[in-house]
Amino acid sequence: MAKLFKDKGIEAKAVDIGSEADGYAKGMQGGRIFYYDASKNWWCRAGKIGDMPAGEPGGPDSEVFYEFDFIQHDPKWGENCHPNCDCGRFLEVGNSVFMEYVRTENGFEKLPKQNVDFGGGLERIAAAQLNSSDMFKSSIIWPIIEKLESISGKNYDSHTESMRVIADHLRAASFLAVDGVVPSNKEQGYVMRRLLRRAIRFAFDLGIEQNFLEAIVPVIADIYEADFPEVKENRDNVVAILVKEEKTFRQTLRKGLVEFNKLLITHHDDPFGSGSVDLKNEDFEPLYSPGIIIFKLYDTYGFPIELSVEEAFKRDIDLGDWRIDFDKSMAEQRAKSQTAAKGVFKGGLGGHTMQHKRYHTGTHLLQSALREIFGQELRQHGSNITEERLRFDFNLDRKMTPEEIARAEELVNQWIVEDHPVKFTEFPTQEALDMGAIGPFGERYGETVKVYQMGTNDHIVSLEICGGPTSTIRDSLLKMMTANQMANATKF
Repeated sequence: MAKLFKDKGIEAKAVDIGSEADGYAKGMQGGRIFYYDASKNWWCRAGKIGDMPAGEPGGPDSEVFYEFDFIQHDPKWGENCHPNCDCGRFLEVGNSVFMEYVRTENGFEKLPKQNVDFGGGLERIAAAQLNSSDMFKSSIIWPIIEKLESISGKNYDSHTESMRVIADHLRAASFLAVDGVVPSNKEQGYVMRRLLRRAIRFAFDLGIEQNFLEAIVPVIADIYEADFPEVKENRDNVVAILVKEEKTFRQTLRKGLVEFNKLLITHHDDPFGSGSVDLKNEDFEPLYSPGIIIFKLYDTYGFPIELSVEEAFKRDIDLGDWRIDFDKSMAEQRAKSQTAAKGVFKGGLGGHTMQHKRYHTGTHLLQSALREIFGQELRQHGSNITEERLRFDFNLDRKMTPEEIARAEELVNQWIVEDHPVKFTEFPTQEALDMGAIGPFGERYGETVKVYQMGTNDHIVSLEICGGPTSTIRDSLLKMMTANQMANATKF
């Protein structure tokens, strides 16, 4: 490092700082190169060198800072300023991690293949080039902020955090969409969904309670499509994907925030206090802990858990060990659901076990629910039933949204509670099809088929051609399923 400075004709004094606290005491002492201890200049996944488990790699790192000399040090952080100070005078623009070591039971050993891992922020480098301490004012992100100001009528300087979160999250979600990711509840899709939902939540703070991604996402595309051809190629699809997720989530968010206020804010000045508090009025049953309240918001209103936690943090509400009661409530709910399901499925469906019979009946109910949601063109493309779960494949060109899944579950559970009768009658195959019975594998049946009806003649919930859950029919269904159908199944 000293050589790099010398090559540029700069005298670079080295200062041994030690810890971050030592930095506030010692100050910079006219230095340009600063040595910190492992609490600041060591990288590992565990975060701290003392927390590294055996087998984890790590090593010292070399951080590069840019100094904005027009910013005066704020003493609230410490007496003296230094590169790791948080007053804003220094901005880290790059970091080289020297991955040299691996933790063992006996200490540290050299890695057989050592490497250097460099990370640098493009926006931060741009901020340094502009001599601006705010990287959000660079040309590769500022147009998003300007659009937010225009839509909301709010000023960036007075709503900095909200606008930064929205701009950062929507840009990341847009590039995920460019790469083919769609919002879902797993893997990359889950990350994308959380980014979008958090951005939409912060938009509420700006007074934006109507759909706004249709205006923001094109701005992001305009910034990057010249340098990233794939952005231009996928522009319309990216806008469609993000706008669709926004529309499906807004209703849930709006309702969830109302209930959050009622449950956590309105009915008690200190909803959690030091012990159990009865949050009760004429509209709500008593709730006794943060975990139970968060569970109710999630289970009853579909309000995301992470947003409940963030809302509480923003309002300075102490949640304590909320996860304990939340997990307990979740386990109790599952137990109740399993208990309620026992003995509910009645009628003429035969099978090896009651559990198999329940799941088989469930596929009939599920198909009816899906057809009600997506239209009568939806058809079963296979099923797979075991003692642990049912699997149902159907023709839909996209993944179901969380709201659609919740609606399907609601319909199925409603029909179970209503306890509709189940019966079967044998009909000639063509007659069965003419009367409206669903026959996903009709062309493979013989001259006559069994038609299972759930519900009364005045209110038919399901009418399907089915051989019942016998081993012969079940095996034949499994043989007809393709790998692609299995891969695109929805599991309940």
